[in-house]
Amino acid sequence: MIDEADYARFLVRRREEILERIGAAAARAGRDAGEVGAIAVSKTVSEREVLLARRAGWDAFGENRPQELVRKTEALSGEPEMAGVRFDMIGNLQKNKINQVLGRADLIHSISSSHLAEAVSTRSAARSLVSDVLLEVNVSGEASKSGFAPDDLRAEVERVVGLPGIRVRGLMTMAPAGDADAARRTFCGLRELAEELRARTGLSLEVLSCGMSDDFELAVEEGSTLVRLGRCVFDQGYALR
Repeated sequence: MIDEADYARFLVRRREEILERIGAAAARAGRDAGEVGAIAVSKTVSEREVLLARRAGWDAFGENRPQELVRKTEALSGEPEMAGVRFDMIGNLQKNKINQVLGRADLIHSISSSHLAEAVSTRSAARSLVSDVLLEVNVSGEASKSGFAPDDLRAEVERVVGLPGIRVRGLMTMAPAGDADAARRTFCGLRELAEELRARTGLSLEVLSCGMSDDFELAVEEGSTLVRLGRCVFDQGYALR
């Protein structure tokens, strides 16, 4: 069992450190730190820890599994402090789980194929919803990662962004683990692809979701507007580098 008072203090301190690092990374790139948002990835923690993180100042959370998104949003729905808090779906989304996510996730980060985009479109439109989504791109080309190949997205983007029931807000990617140079190339590649697609589609594609606990500073330097942070937010044993 955690000591709740100590853990609450840790969450406040850690959030301050993270925001300072985001600000420093933005400054190195000549960016305004206000351009960069952060979500606390709550997939491994309890509802109580989410509530403590909210008290520490976090106002956006991310879940990897639809059933956890449902469980946490239902469990926390009666907490006055959670009013206005956002929950995003950041993990792989299977077609048979779409209905669990619609109306609960403020932003779906993981539209990884045109088939999935079509399925979310159809089910959103059937419920008179417009779902905000990001298109997941496998910029690094790793076989272990899902997402559109960049050339496939170039070929399909006009059709995907024209689907009813979804609103494409931007792009998402994941970088190779443990390789700073490869991570930087991946984040740079996402930014450049977004610039190209903005010119083609006329959409703002304002959200670039990239950067996690081990590489978020590189991501900010390369243009990320939304970093997804789990271990460095919640794990007291995690050492910020």
